[in-house]
Amino acid sequence: MGVRHTWAAAPSAAERARSVLATAWSCAVTAEGGREEFVGAHTVAEDGRVLLHVPEDSTLVGAVICAPRGEPSAVLEFADVAPVPVRNRIRARLWLAGWFALDEGHLAFQPSRAVLREASGSVVVDLDDLAAARPDPLATAEAKLLTHLADAHPDAVERLTRLVEPDSLHGAVRVRPLAVDRHGLTLRIERARGNGDVRLPFHAPADDLGRLTERMHVLLAQASAAACPRALQRHRADGDR
Repeated sequence: MGVRHTWAAAPSAAERARSVLATAWSCAVTAEGGREEFVGAHTVAEDGRVLLHVPEDSTLVGAVICAPRGEPSAVLEFADVAPVPVRNRIRARLWLAGWFALDEGHLAFQPSRAVLREASGSVVVDLDDLAAARPDPLATAEAKLLTHLADAHPDAVERLTRLVEPDSLHGAVRVRPLAVDRHGLTLRIERARGNGDVRLPFHAPADDLGRLTERMHVLLAQASAAACPRALQRHRADGDR
């Protein structure tokens, strides 16, 4: 039986949305001029507006200039892609509906609706919550943290499976780190058919890299004290034949 945690906090939908905005490397825009994808072109203002820096000859700029009141309706799409290669690598998608306006040489997008879709389903994000939220403090470091864990410490990942309920490991062929935030670590459990995710919450938030190191050491210590799941033992035995 895995170690049971009593503290299971997770990021709010607004926090997840702001983290997606902070780390997404591209932005797909659907507007009156069609659909365009911009790479490395967006930033987020303190009030939650998306600032898009695009070439002057972009059809989107023309649509903004020619539209009534200079505010064409548009939909922005952002994808949250797992930094570690796994099946179904897109962890979340964020859609923002709203309008553009020219603002000091760039396009300022004011959202009127925000929808976040994750494996657990879709949720409409309150716009006031979105404006007030901030990205997870580990968001910009997550890619480096997870790739290091997967590439340099596969033994640690395997040890952490001792904290997973045996039923969740039934039929597992590979376990990879999928996500980490200040509240916990998520593992992707891949099976011959399908996959599932298991969250290992920290005992307290990790608001910086120093605290994250301590939280991970606690999880690994708990895993070392736990028995190896019977489901994983059976998989190893089958694989050795």
